[in-house]
Amino acid sequence: MFSRTRTTQALTVIGVLGASVALTVTMTAGTASARSAPSGDPVPLGQGYAGVGYIQDGKDFKPDTRPLQLTPQGVVSPDFASSPPPGIDVSHYQGTINWASVKAAGIQFAWIKDTEGTSYKDPDFNANYLHAYNNKVIRGAYHFARPDLSSGATQATYFANNGGAWSADNLTLPGMLDLEGGCYSKSVSAMQSWILDFYNTYKTKTGRDVVIYTSASWWNSCTGGWSGMSSRSPLWAASWTSAADPVIPNGFPYATIWQYTDSGSVSGVSGAVDRDRFNGDHSRLVALANNTA
Repeated sequence: MFSRTRTTQALTVIGVLGASVALTVTMTAGTASARSAPSGDPVPLGQGYAGVGYIQDGKDFKPDTRPLQLTPQGVVSPDFASSPPPGIDVSHYQGTINWASVKAAGIQFAWIKDTEGTSYKDPDFNANYLHAYNNKVIRGAYHFARPDLSSGATQATYFANNGGAWSADNLTLPGMLDLEGGCYSKSVSAMQSWILDFYNTYKTKTGRDVVIYTSASWWNSCTGGWSGMSSRSPLWAASWTSAADPVIPNGFPYATIWQYTDSGSVSGVSGAVDRDRFNGDHSRLVALANNTA
């Protein structure tokens, strides 16, 4: 798993989605019209993107008030730097993107929607992935999980074979698995098995640990606050809040990436865009890309 070099700290993380957090999960006027969240569970095929299920998660899932028990050894506080490398995540909902302007605006990394299930590929993925690379934006691909449609192994194979693979070129991040939008009628144990199946297959095919994107509400409810991925996958926490740090799902000690809003703006992108922060400096971002962390 991606590691950090900051001073180790002991902490107790309360993995809850309580009232104080729920108040921060709001969408600004205009965001919903640009990217309205599809109703129902599951999200209709092809309409999933990073953040589509986050608000619904907060409404549907019961708060999990169990404290995350962490030992002092090896625990790192989720303490994002004052000026962390900024990033975005995009899909076809953003339309045509001017990646030269994105780079000029200071964006250092981007994850781009690639696939969903085993039959859908984002129509703008190829252009976004190429143009981000050509403009020296460190980029990665992501897969919107559909555990209701097929096995984790099948979806990981589809993802890896359709743009989600990895290369050591200083500009390619490991793939991301987007987990949100309901539990897809799976039990906690079945969901854990599905995620591990995806992870093992993706690693076999690419040599990389897949990044896991999720919210505390989804992870705590759908996996039971499972700690089985904390030593395998970097966590990307969806936590739309103005607080200094994201809400961390039970089972993870800290987040490597933080999606802190769905209503950001960036030169070169029309309308609202998800904004992200990386937990570390630029050298650590490059280390994650090059698998030297």
